[in-house]
Amino acid sequence: MQTLTIIIADDHPLFRGALSQAVRGIAGELVIIEAGDFEAARHAAEQNPEADLMLLDLAMPGVSGFSGLMSLRAEFSGLPIVIVSASDDGATIRRALELGASGFISKSSGLDDIRAGVQAVLEGDIWAPKGDLSAPEEDPGLAELIDRLKTLTPQQSRVLAMLGEGLLNKQIAYELGVSEATIKAHVSAILLKLNVDSRTQAVIKLSKINMALVA
Repeated sequence: MQTLTIIIADDHPLFRGALSQAVRGIAGELVIIEAGDFEAARHAAEQNPEADLMLLDLAMPGVSGFSGLMSLRAEFSGLPIVIVSASDDGATIRRALELGASGFISKSSGLDDIRAGVQAVLEGDIWAPKGDLSAPEEDPGLAELIDRLKTLTPQQSRVLAMLGEGLLNKQIAYELGVSEATIKAHVSAILLKLNVDSRTQAVIKLSKINMALVA
């Protein structure tokens, strides 16, 4: 009998319960791991390398918007991540998918739609709410920024997310288990790829991606 492990990362216990209810019955045996903030979500992924899927809220304590998605995608490249958010406009959905999400589920979805989305991603498909997502990014600057972010290596994405959290090079080096010189090299590469002159400007660029998110 198939056993599935799903990580549910959302800071609202009631919504975590609703998501748990929605995914029950998908598999004969289901292991659900709940996380109430970003660090708990990262820890859950680290402790459960066999996990089949993560349902991730875009707005959680410990992280800002798409930074969390980018960081987790970089660190756990084999873990499919489905964004679950109340911010479900076309631009937000497109950005989530472009930055590596395997699906997007609106928090206004019914249990059947949530279950259908989870099943689709588990089967290897990409899931998004019905609607036209083919329209280009309305802001040309954001479209260019997303393209630049997609050129970052996994480690560079992690470093950028940590810069966005306000960590110093020394702290990032400790967290990643590498030398401070290695982090300085990553930061230099990030600045070059994002076409900015300072880490502050890089963080400002990253924040622009998240400005449209309200929940």
